[in-house]
Amino acid sequence: MPGPLSFEMPTALDYFASLVADDASLSLVEAAAAIAQDDFPMLDTQAVLAEIDAMAAKLKRRFPADAVPVQRLRWLNRYFFQELGFAGNVNNYYDPHNSYLHRVLSTRRGIPITLAVLYIELATQIGLTARGVSFPGHFLVKLRMRSGRQQGEVVIDPFTGQSLSRDEIDELLAPYKRIRGLQGEFDVPSGLFLQDAPAREVLARMLRNLKEIHRGAQDWARMLPVLQRLVVLLPQAWDERRDRGLACAELGMVEAAVRDLTGYLEHASDAPDRDMVAQRLAVLRQRGPSQLH
Repeated sequence: MPGPLSFEMPTALDYFASLVADDASLSLVEAAAAIAQDDFPMLDTQAVLAEIDAMAAKLKRRFPADAVPVQRLRWLNRYFFQELGFAGNVNNYYDPHNSYLHRVLSTRRGIPITLAVLYIELATQIGLTARGVSFPGHFLVKLRMRSGRQQGEVVIDPFTGQSLSRDEIDELLAPYKRIRGLQGEFDVPSGLFLQDAPAREVLARMLRNLKEIHRGAQDWARMLPVLQRLVVLLPQAWDERRDRGLACAELGMVEAAVRDLTGYLEHASDAPDRDMVAQRLAVLRQRGPSQLH
């Protein structure tokens, strides 16, 4: 007689992997909400989505169905930044909770990219065309506005709620261009920095923000799950495998570290840090397999 069926519960990483498996079906807001499950394993992401949907439904009742895009945008900005009170967390910018959508929903404070994800979702649900912009150093939102046969763009800073003019965008870009020598004959138009950011790129930027926070605190145990997600999200980004290997090494997970660092050296043949990684790998191989604790 066959034994009872047994099922393994999917892990938080399995769930995230299923969400980001295909670009065509990738839900930015659901995958972004799922990032917090490493620190909040009991988090119900569907409840987070339901809360956002309720906000959007409340907003949609504020204006007539035939409201033009400019009217919808005004209602959205008033609702999001004034009534709900979403704003940048200027007092504790590097708090990891600023990267967790459910915490941003609760505190109404976040960093540009998490505020942008929420803003874009609400904008989309009320019929606006909104996209994230991976602007250097500061994530932005771009909305395409159509009025009759005319079409334009509005760029919003989700941290402050301000609509940015072209001159203000150029001013924000100036330090970045100066550092990289993009001036004079090497200057490039600011429009190149205002391209739509695909959902996968937005998620990668969210995760890399968290990675740098944990790296700065040398919190390898919290950094490792973030890197696991980055490797799942960007399987060909060998620098993320390198960083995962280095985090594993710090945690005494020698075999996992050796696998990742070996893979990095095999695929990143022109990497400037090859010698450093090779030296670290040699030391790990001398140490031998991880010991059980």
